[in-house]
Amino acid sequence: MKQMCIKYFVFLSFFTSAVISANTDIPEREQNNGKVGEARLPLQELRIFTQVFEQVRRGYVDEVTDIQLLESAVAGLLLELDPHSAYLDLEAHKKLQESASGQYGGLGIEISAKRGMLEVIAPIDDSPAQKAGILTGDLIHEINGEPVRSFALPEAIDKLRGPKGSPIDLTILREGKDKPISLNITRDIIYSSAVRSRLLTNDIGYIRISQFQENSDKDFIAALKKLNEFDNPNDVLKGLIIDLRNNPGGLIPPAVEIADVFLDDGLIVYTEGRTPSANQTFLATPGKLLGSVPIVILINGGTASAAEIFAGALQDHTRAAILGTQSFGKGSVQTVIPFGDGRAIKLTTARYFTPLGRSIQAEGIIPDINIPRAETTLLESARLPRERDLDGHLKGPDGHYSSQQSEAKGVTNDNQLKEAIHILKGFTLLRQG
Repeated sequence: MKQMCIKYFVFLSFFTSAVISANTDIPEREQNNGKVGEARLPLQELRIFTQVFEQVRRGYVDEVTDIQLLESAVAGLLLELDPHSAYLDLEAHKKLQESASGQYGGLGIEISAKRGMLEVIAPIDDSPAQKAGILTGDLIHEINGEPVRSFALPEAIDKLRGPKGSPIDLTILREGKDKPISLNITRDIIYSSAVRSRLLTNDIGYIRISQFQENSDKDFIAALKKLNEFDNPNDVLKGLIIDLRNNPGGLIPPAVEIADVFLDDGLIVYTEGRTPSANQTFLATPGKLLGSVPIVILINGGTASAAEIFAGALQDHTRAAILGTQSFGKGSVQTVIPFGDGRAIKLTTARYFTPLGRSIQAEGIIPDINIPRAETTLLESARLPRERDLDGHLKGPDGHYSSQQSEAKGVTNDNQLKEAIHILKGFTLLRQG
């Protein structure tokens, strides 16, 4: 027992000393009678740790390896700091990298669970799934001969993914086909953009950012330019809606770059931490797009982190109106520190502040126009008679009736999006006046 305690004590002392000496950014520590910042490690606590380690190792109901225990100890070390610091094993680190890059090895299909199977929402253009003939509405019944019903959705998604060049067998059920369809597909690298865009009306654009990935800034600029392309050179985009609802954040640099698209100068965001590398300032550069075209940004309680940085920057510069409900309030910066063997830690290293010095931590972005999601019901359900319906009514001077303005596309049940459109139309009317 004593030898085991000495063994792990020596290991931990060496490991901790190596970490401290390798971290040149950590400020010089002072001896402080056991308080935070002391130079020496607390010997009594280390003794307790080695004793607990040995008790668990020898007496726990199931056998646990030394590696498992040490990994659990590292995970626990970070777990108690804050909700966002974490130990990343090989699989967790890989998934985080895939999420940040938007790239993964797979088939290129958007899916959802339906009746114990996977329903194909849509295959991605030029993906292996599309080339193999998978269609919207197809049901994936088996993956490599195993019924999908035996998997939870996350597990099924993991089985669909895999290294580039690896094969996968799928059994597909398709409406109108009497027999299942068997497909052998070779996986490839899939890029899934987090940016979607469309025109809501003839002159109001909509861009949805589901999270900030490595290429989100490039995808956003491309989408914005496409929205502003009109056949008639006299037509221009008169309003833009940027939807950040339920955007959990992601990478800060793309969020800063997108904010810079609408600003010519001034602060975008700055961070403050204990180490010099954690203190950064991000400034806007000349060359903004869209000029003074009015912008509305949609946020809600699921809008967090980098999405709050973006919304806060444009709000402080009065470049956009923020509409929706108060955001999540994650005002901290996490740095991923890899260890070379595929494992890493995600460590909170700084707090960020908006251009006006506001801390979003635990507060969030308060919208300029607070509108919760709600169901709306039309009170006027039937068309009332008008002058033109009366027999013998006078016609207008030109003999024609003006057509009713078309409704915005795809916003029937989204009251926040409807209000954003109304606000932008109001901006346009006021400017014309």
